[in-house]
Amino acid sequence: MPLSDDELKAAIVEKAEKSPKPQLYVKDFYKCDPDAKPRKIKNVANELVREGKLMFWSSGSTTMYAAPHRIQDEEK
Repeated sequence: MPLSDDELKAAIVEKAEKSPKPQLYVKDFYKCDPDAKPRKIKNVANELVREGKLMFWSSGSTTMYAAPHRIQDEEK
């Protein structure tokens, strides 16, 4: 059974905080809820960006997600 939106948000934020990589692809969040469809996970991740809990990071060719404070730490 898929997680609720709030549970999925919490799982995505936790993964973004604890992942060894500071930037993550949307596909990296698929493991947070294997029962959810990829579209739902992408929509929830984008909602977290609008809320300021995640941010977009671009390598120039690919857009990734990251926790805001992890990106700032990496850029220093």
